[in-house]
Amino acid sequence: MGTLKEQLQADMKTHMKSGNRTALTTVRNVLGEITTREKSGKTPVELDDAQVVSLLQKEAAKRRDTARIYTEAGEADRAASEVAEAEIIEAYLPAPLTREDVEAIVDGVLAELRAGGAELSMRQMGQVMKPVTAKVAGRFDGKAVSDIVRSRLA
Repeated sequence: MGTLKEQLQADMKTHMKSGNRTALTTVRNVLGEITTREKSGKTPVELDDAQVVSLLQKEAAKRRDTARIYTEAGEADRAASEVAEAEIIEAYLPAPLTREDVEAIVDGVLAELRAGGAELSMRQMGQVMKPVTAKVAGRFDGKAVSDIVRSRLA
């Protein structure tokens, strides 16, 4: 399939035909959010997959947070509904990385930079973070990535 947005649109049609109302509503809401984001601002833009993934992460997090609030308020039915929506959204997200995967990526970037003749110290943290962040791309906590890079440079 093409882009993540196209995948969402195709799945929306599938959910319509299958009668899966929860999935249909969730995917429709996410597509509406994508459209809103694309049309807001002075000039319309087309979101790329990385931006759509970021938006999906925020939408899933919103639903998880709402589910927690409903649980605390004793509304188990509503909480279960929010969790179900979050799980549907999370199915579109790339698989999260393990700490070992991220450490391997950081070590690889450090090796590439050193091979290029760069002297690496804490002052070059930004030089290291830029390619690492591009490779990790929302599949691991940013603060933890920063901590790993910092520990490798120290």
